[in-house]
Amino acid sequence: MPQQKSEHIPRATIQRLAVYVQVLENLQREGTEVISSEPLAKACNVNASQIRKDLAYFGEFGVRGVGYYVKNLIASITSALGVDREWRTVLVGVGNLGKALLNHKEFRLRGFNIVGAFDCDPFKIGEEVSGLEVVCTKRLREMIGDNGAEIGIITTPPERAQRAANHLVEAGINGILNFAPSRITVPDHVNVEYVDFFHHLYALSFNITHPNSK
Repeated sequence: MPQQKSEHIPRATIQRLAVYVQVLENLQREGTEVISSEPLAKACNVNASQIRKDLAYFGEFGVRGVGYYVKNLIASITSALGVDREWRTVLVGVGNLGKALLNHKEFRLRGFNIVGAFDCDPFKIGEEVSGLEVVCTKRLREMIGDNGAEIGIITTPPERAQRAANHLVEAGINGILNFAPSRITVPDHVNVEYVDFFHHLYALSFNITHPNSK
């Protein structure tokens, strides 16, 4: 496992590392075994010095005059990100988006194994989605005690997001991915990431309207 050389890693670096993994995996599927920093940087839409700086937080990578061994670099970055293991995950809110995520096979392939689906709607409780029975949200603590989940995904309507977060926190979840267009309040030890499609759409509309601002 790479040794983290700094206590504070910039958020932007973590986000770029995720991009590097995605690009490297595509290169590996295409049969690339070794790549130098310049073509890798171009594929990742950054400069080579940025890649070297980001990787330097975790140690020395690559071979001078050769480049990076793709397979080894993927293993090193995924280890640094902590995604070289299974993360058991539960989802709260089995509406259209929730069902789409439950049926998204990429989660399991990436190591995020959704092991529980929860909802408070009595018409959804008992339904089976992607091999999982939808369970009442009030049973979260009980079920997480059984399945050992560590991450929660919220896909509820915005007005129910905080209640879902409360259930997850009470059940011992320390990481929440919130798709609901609503901010939630959690204790300091709980990590929250927000996924809001409209933020990206707003950015796109701005860039299209103001093409010279980029």
